[in-house]
Amino acid sequence: MAHTLVRATLGLTQPAHIEPPKISFSAKEIDLVEWKGDILAVGVTEKDMVKDENLKFQNSILKKLDSQLGGLLAEASLEEDFTGKAGQSTVLRLPGLGSKRIGLIGLGQSASTALAYRGLGEAVAVAAKSTQASNVAIALASPEELSAESKLSSASAIASGTALGTFEDNRFKSESKKATLKSVDILGFGTGPELEKKLKYTEDLCSGIIFGRELVNAPANVLTPGVLAEEASKIASMYSDVLSATILNADQCKELKMGSYLGVAAASVNPPHFIHLCYKPPSVPVKAKLALVGKGLTFDSGGYNIKTGPVCSIELMKFDMGGSAAVLGAAKAIGQIKPEGVEVHFIAAACENMISGTGMRPGDIVTASNGKTIEVNNTDAEGRLTLADALVYACNQGVEKIIDLATLTGACRVALGPSIAGVFTPSDDLAKEVLVASEVSGEKLWRMPLEESYWDCMKSGVADMVNTGDRQGGAITAALFLKQFVDEKVQWMHIDMAGPVWNDKKKTATGFGISTLVEWVLRNSS
Repeated sequence: MAHTLVRATLGLTQPAHIEPPKISFSAKEIDLVEWKGDILAVGVTEKDMVKDENLKFQNSILKKLDSQLGGLLAEASLEEDFTGKAGQSTVLRLPGLGSKRIGLIGLGQSASTALAYRGLGEAVAVAAKSTQASNVAIALASPEELSAESKLSSASAIASGTALGTFEDNRFKSESKKATLKSVDILGFGTGPELEKKLKYTEDLCSGIIFGRELVNAPANVLTPGVLAEEASKIASMYSDVLSATILNADQCKELKMGSYLGVAAASVNPPHFIHLCYKPPSVPVKAKLALVGKGLTFDSGGYNIKTGPVCSIELMKFDMGGSAAVLGAAKAIGQIKPEGVEVHFIAAACENMISGTGMRPGDIVTASNGKTIEVNNTDAEGRLTLADALVYACNQGVEKIIDLATLTGACRVALGPSIAGVFTPSDDLAKEVLVASEVSGEKLWRMPLEESYWDCMKSGVADMVNTGDRQGGAITAALFLKQFVDEKVQWMHIDMAGPVWNDKKKTATGFGISTLVEWVLRNSS
């Protein structure tokens, strides 16, 4: 069915069409001394940087490189006080190698996590930008310490860090520089079809993460609920062999009795769009049915409980659709990877939370699609109201497991800070699955309690529940609220990503959640 999509006109701003950088990744076995290109980057631990009594490297690879450079590498590392600590890097232009420059990237005391190797790739991307490099090689000083399996995951993390570190969202700048990096050789990690397949997977995943970042970065006068729905439909069209799209308008949502979601959307001139993409594998019977549900508030003013004061960050409330961006970014990646044996539903109830004479008022009672009534004691706790109907809808798709993601509470950000998301679930099995996936992805999750006794503060005198409880334990009561809209037979997890959705230092979206979701889906595939 065709839908009329609202095009943003406020401010006359339209994003420039800029293709994300296309970097070719390949695995090679070649002597580092012989490699020819712009930068040879070597990841080193503090142990690798240890020198003998003559101030020469003990590590065999660094010793060979230093010998070729006439001892200048060891000398320069001493002069710059480079010890291999995490976050340290130095790039030198020294004659004697096939490469124009050599870089040393610190990995800390040891490099054993996806996060460390992703950081290596990001550091290389920064070096490539500053030197206008078009081709680089990345190696480790001690590759022998990696098992065959960890070489695959480490190479993937390095490639991911490099690709994402190269990306800059310049769509809304009048002038921007194009990325120069075109190719990355990953040396010393082996070769063969298995590694090449892993690197292709990483490219697909990164395209989904970049898409998710672009969605969150786009301002609310550009990314309306209608435009978000159009972007979702484009994904389904691009991968129509495995993805289909259903976009419900307000009248169709009314037929489904989504009073909780529609109550939030009522004040905005931009109508709501309920997004449902469905992935079905190209072959093999479906053995698992999953749903990913993302909060889709393209802007949150707070409604009549308007956000006020510097702590509320109203100017950043374009990122209140970060959950839906994670879900749609995962959909884009899954559409390319095409895992077998698993059906996945990607769901987002997209709308704006605004203020007008038609808007929801504090004290109003809304009725969700499962028949439960909610007294709205705070219009700024709107995300859970939209998720309520989205979770009911997801359960009605016959799925066995649901993960919802939302920038839901400031309380979770206060508790866990800006880089860790809170995880809430009554299912130990699902918690284990997702936490294992997050270890592979390098994204930080922390399981939080679902303390049932806290539900007492969510009781209403006139309805089934209120939408906010006491100030203390706000992230927990928000999760308990969502639990009221999930079928008891369905394994369910809520991820509160209010902290890691945005990088305050870089002033940009992170694409958080997409890597973990894709890894989790793959682990549920046959």
